[in-house]
Amino acid sequence: MLPKNSHEEGRWDRNMALLIILITCFVIILATSQTCQTPDNFVAATSPGHVMIGGLFAIHEKMLPSEEYPRRPEIRKCVGFEISIFLQTLAMIHSIEMINNSTLLSGVKLGYEIYDTCTEVTVAMAATLRFLSKFNFSEEIVEFKCDYSSYLPRVKAVIGAGYSEITMAVSRMLSLQLMPQVSYESTAEILSDKIRFPSFLRTVPSDSYQTKAIAHLIQKSGWNWIGTITTDDDYGRLALNTFAIQAAANNVCIAFKEVFPAFFSDNTIDFRINQTLEKIIAEAQVNVIVVFLRQFHVFNLFNKAIERNINKVWIASDNWSTSTKIATIPNVKRIGKVVGFTFRRGNMSSFHSFLQNLHLLPRDNNKPLREYAMLLSACAHVKDSDLSQCIFNHSLGTLANTALERSVSLRNDFLWDYTEPGAVHSIQLAVFALAYAIRDLCQARDCQNPNAFQPWEQIESKCSKECSPGQMKKTTKSQHTCCYECVNCPENHYTNQTDMDRCLVCNNETHWAPVRSTTCYEKEVEYLDWNDSLAILLLGLSLLGILFVLAIGIIFTRNMNTPIVKSSGGLTVCYVILLCHFLNFASTGFFIGEPQNFTCKTRQTLFGVSFTLCISCILMKSLKILLAFSFDPKLQNFLKCLYRPVPIVFTCTGIQVVICTLWLIYAAPVVEENVSLPRVIILECEEGSIIAFGTMLGYIAILAFTCFIFAFKGRKLPENYNEAKFITFGMLIYFIAWITFIPVYANTFGKYLPAVEIIVILISNYGILCCTFFPKCYVILWKQETNTKSAFLKMIYSYSSHSAGILAMSHASLDSANSSITMVNPRIDGKSDAFEKSKDLQTQACAHLHRENSSRLSKTLPRKRISSI
Repeated sequence: MLPKNSHEEGRWDRNMALLIILITCFVIILATSQTCQTPDNFVAATSPGHVMIGGLFAIHEKMLPSEEYPRRPEIRKCVGFEISIFLQTLAMIHSIEMINNSTLLSGVKLGYEIYDTCTEVTVAMAATLRFLSKFNFSEEIVEFKCDYSSYLPRVKAVIGAGYSEITMAVSRMLSLQLMPQVSYESTAEILSDKIRFPSFLRTVPSDSYQTKAIAHLIQKSGWNWIGTITTDDDYGRLALNTFAIQAAANNVCIAFKEVFPAFFSDNTIDFRINQTLEKIIAEAQVNVIVVFLRQFHVFNLFNKAIERNINKVWIASDNWSTSTKIATIPNVKRIGKVVGFTFRRGNMSSFHSFLQNLHLLPRDNNKPLREYAMLLSACAHVKDSDLSQCIFNHSLGTLANTALERSVSLRNDFLWDYTEPGAVHSIQLAVFALAYAIRDLCQARDCQNPNAFQPWEQIESKCSKECSPGQMKKTTKSQHTCCYECVNCPENHYTNQTDMDRCLVCNNETHWAPVRSTTCYEKEVEYLDWNDSLAILLLGLSLLGILFVLAIGIIFTRNMNTPIVKSSGGLTVCYVILLCHFLNFASTGFFIGEPQNFTCKTRQTLFGVSFTLCISCILMKSLKILLAFSFDPKLQNFLKCLYRPVPIVFTCTGIQVVICTLWLIYAAPVVEENVSLPRVIILECEEGSIIAFGTMLGYIAILAFTCFIFAFKGRKLPENYNEAKFITFGMLIYFIAWITFIPVYANTFGKYLPAVEIIVILISNYGILCCTFFPKCYVILWKQETNTKSAFLKMIYSYSSHSAGILAMSHASLDSANSSITMVNPRIDGKSDAFEKSKDLQTQACAHLHRENSSRLSKTLPRKRISSI
């Protein structure tokens, strides 16, 4: 067992070891942050303000390699000045100046610290360490804390970086303090993971959308054998993996996958480019190549491809699709066609004005602007088309820091030609998104005080309120996509998450959604149900009609030998007509309830045939009445020839049977789901053929019109026993009902459409039933004295006497006017056949009256039955 003092010494040694490890970690961090002799010299561009924003831009393509061995942890000189990235730096400065010159942040000025990452992760991390260093502290240090909630770093937020590989490394460090990082160009899908990158935001879509679009473009273009070239980093590998999945889903095969070193400082880049070109030449059947590379990769690749006369279709990623540097490569058209995707563009007029006045921008704290001016001086003799390459080549060397005149031309048109609108717009969105977040925080705080808020508070701040489920984001008139208003999803649309960009559409055939819905609801199936109040009312009317039919049948059966019943055509004809009325009332039941194929076929056929039979029988009655009481010889001869009751009834009804049979065979009515209504599915009978349906109704109308003409001609015949006038009224009711039906039926939709036809059937059926039988029932029940043979014959005698007198007067005037005309077939006293018929009727009536009087004296005399007229 160790002595006590030995135990204490061991514990002290362990504590010291732990302390040394921690100190070593801090020394490494501090050494990294203090490698520059003057940290301020490390800043590319700066401007003071109440709220500082950091910026990371790869203004130079690479950092010069170390010639010392072993290598030292130091930041070396960056070379390869990139015009397009320099313009992105100016876009951030311009956006901040726009905000400072507006009323967005009243009294609060935004400042900036912009650093050049030199396309190196290590340089970007060194800049990030300075961002995280303690604010307003004499030494450039980053404090170690368990809780950074109250920690005040040098800047409040960071714009950048552009390249996904660098952005991931920076985001890991910024997440320690939850400092907002808004990237304008990093599209790697992995950056959407809020667990690994909780403080990362971006103003461009992830690669998942781009790769899907590229795969869709290739599939639609009919290309299925392609090659891919990508970089050996997180961006390239993730983009390639995502694209490979999308390509396979679209039946596109990848012939080869070539990988380039990610950074320009890698000495093997030229070798890999040459090797890839040899592969492209060898794979002669591959004519389409998808390129996920950075601009400097594509620039070198295309220059060497032009030398080898390689002509292909190149699919460009958003990294280089709008690059002016690549578009201006000499003889670039010889490489073939380039198809690419780019970001959304905004209004560039303000930035264009900014470039025109670039010479007014202070250069004291803007190293990229000073370097650009010096490079312009070195390339003053070069025309615009070659200026970019000249600047790049000169920036690889060492330029003397020569004092320049303020009036030197900065060749603003050249800068405008190299501006990439999509990238500039994305940077503007990033800056304004932060500005709106700062505005929200500063509404109740004095943001001229640097301690007003901590960086992490901006993550919770938004330009607009969060859109709840049932709403979608609608961009306002501002060009900034972070600023939007929440609008309710319209009918049949929904959202089930917060801040959705668009509403999802419900399947309008089976589902519906109200305004501001969070889900879709199944449509209810509707039809004219038995429990519906209107259906109950119509069924009640139909049952009442059936009761009337039965009651009339009973009344006529009990009074079958009376003149009224006989004058109606006899009991058989009445039974047939009453049966038709019964079937018409019964057919309305097939219009109610859940439609079935059987009911759809039965209801129209049953109504059509039964109603036709009813009209045919009434037509025969009209002919019979007209024949019995007509005294016009020509008309009487015509009616005698026409009057064939049974054949005509069977023929008229048979034609309708043929129409309905052909309808059922070739275009039968079927059940159909009507999904045109927004919230319900209407089960209805689709008539199959509108022509067949119209033909059936039209044929009934023709019969009814014929019946109406005959009945109208006999309307003035003996009133007590004459149905013609009532048949006329019945046909008029039928026409009014069905003429009204056509427009109403055409303009009605929904479950009550069958009710329209039921109502018309009931009206026409009741009209004919009442006009045909109710007057007779009234005479039978309440006017029995007129329902006798003697009363019947008295009426005949009166009508025939009146008709004979009229005819005699007519013949007398004709004789006086035409006394010189010799008659071909002279009659006694010059009387016509009609006159003789009238006298016969009178004689028969008188004789019958005499027999009636004699019968009262002797009941034993036989009684002669007179048939009905």
